[in-house]
Amino acid sequence: MRDAGLKGLEAVLAVARRGSFRAAALELGMSTTALSHTVGRLEATLGVRLFNRTTRSVSLTDAGREFVERVAPALTEIRAAMESARSQRETPSGLLRINASFQAGREIAPLVLAFLRRYPEMQVDLVTEGRLVDIVAEGFDLGIRPADLVPRDMIALSLGKLQRYAVVAAPAWFAAHSTPLSPADLPAQECLRGRLPNGALLRWQFERGGEPVQFDPKGRLTLDEAAITRAAVLDGAGIGFFIEQDVAEDIARGRLIRLLEDWTPPRPGFSLYYPGRRNPSAGFTAFLGMVREQAARLSQRG
Repeated sequence: MRDAGLKGLEAVLAVARRGSFRAAALELGMSTTALSHTVGRLEATLGVRLFNRTTRSVSLTDAGREFVERVAPALTEIRAAMESARSQRETPSGLLRINASFQAGREIAPLVLAFLRRYPEMQVDLVTEGRLVDIVAEGFDLGIRPADLVPRDMIALSLGKLQRYAVVAAPAWFAAHSTPLSPADLPAQECLRGRLPNGALLRWQFERGGEPVQFDPKGRLTLDEAAITRAAVLDGAGIGFFIEQDVAEDIARGRLIRLLEDWTPPRPGFSLYYPGRRNPSAGFTAFLGMVREQAARLSQRG
């Protein structure tokens, strides 16, 4: 039997994980046709179908499910062995895969660019998405999320920058409404609702003088993406609740007006997290070193 090769095994696991050849191809950085041929060659080598394919869906066959269950942990061990070998190199090289929320991705991007300039043999694949993924199961080296969303079994490293919420509305909205002075004054029906990646509705968090307050918006519009919510608020649709960095420029330029600033104190920011590793690669170690350098600089400024 011909050697299936890591490429074929990685392809099968990606399709099984994503449930789609198109999504798996995007993850692996190859065309859908090439991915289909790679999986097809492996199936021909094994003499068994691993996937049931229709024009609308892809699912594992019984043989495919057993194959994935046995191959996945073995491939994890192979990756660990390869990382151990790479860690012996003095010069960082190879690929670093990072999964982040959209806001966290924007915050870490300048550091990623600085990292690539410092280590020209490194590559970084930065994937931003709303859902909180299992970074180990999905083949990522690092994750970045708000500190309170980091899984408890992970090692966390603060990026060093505090975050704040910002409650804002457009000048046109203020022309027709009175200004709320406390969370209790907020007109619930005028407040846009946000949906979290897990499907739950976002409850607005306030605090002043050690007194926490939660507020449930009741607006007619529910959105799950900060950029779309920002556009709606700019259009006068109502009051929005954002991470400050998403609307800082709009506030500075007067396109949006901030409310209840004294009720939105600084809170823990984003944390980088990862599973414990016995033999981290040189690139992985170098990136953590740059994160610690930045966190130390921000701490000194604070």
